[in-house]
Amino acid sequence: MLLKIITHERIVYENEVDELVIQTKSGQMGILKDHIPVTTVLDIGVTKALIGNEEKCFATMGGVFQFKDNVATILTDVCEDGKDIDVSRAKDAKQRAEARLADTAAKVDTQRAQAALARSLARLKAALNK
Repeated sequence: MLLKIITHERIVYENEVDELVIQTKSGQMGILKDHIPVTTVLDIGVTKALIGNEEKCFATMGGVFQFKDNVATILTDVCEDGKDIDVSRAKDAKQRAEARLADTAAKVDTQRAQAALARSLARLKAALNK
């Protein structure tokens, strides 16, 4: 099946894959060739594509997923290939978000801090291929 990952700026990935695992708002979903057509909302997380014995991971920051006629399309604002992610920068972002959430004395936008934490965790998982 063909996987296309598209942002506003570019086509991040377009190639044949054997299997796909996506992170939806209701949990993980696996997609194989000839899956029934589906459209769903993506959550912040990792998209895993299996090509033979190779696994490619992408940090996807939400978006929409559509599967039809063996074409899987992800439309997202931000997507990063796991091999291109700066792990130390993602770890720093994770620590900053955790510190903001742990500081009960500070006036923190909790939703924003939780989203920052989710993004940094997705980046780390994609970069470390987990």
